[in-house]
Amino acid sequence: MALYEHTFLVRQDAAQAQVDALVEQYKGVLAAGGAKVEKVEQWGLKSLTFRIKKNRKAFFCFMNINGPHSAVAEMERQMSISEDVIRHMTIAVEALEEGPSAQMRRREDRRRDDESFGMEESN
Repeated sequence: MALYEHTFLVRQDAAQAQVDALVEQYKGVLAAGGAKVEKVEQWGLKSLTFRIKKNRKAFFCFMNINGPHSAVAEMERQMSISEDVIRHMTIAVEALEEGPSAQMRRREDRRRDDESFGMEESN
């Protein structure tokens, strides 16, 4: 089976419940095609560098996929039809990354820095 990293952006005015529903919908499409989703990360609402379909922000979602190309192609086809998904990208990789992605590690590092700063300030 082929290995893929897939990222997609959901429009800014979607609710978190809609984002969760989209993730589950696309996981179902992949499962129906014989693929397995190894990891899902939601990176949250982030500002975009430039406008995409009149959106200044978007919800970022990331998936590690292990499966045939046909399943990934069907998911991408459905994403291109969806009004909620404003951009998506799939990359074939040699191996899936274990543990949290670089984006999630950066978030955890910032959280730790904020906590340590707050502790120093209160002393």
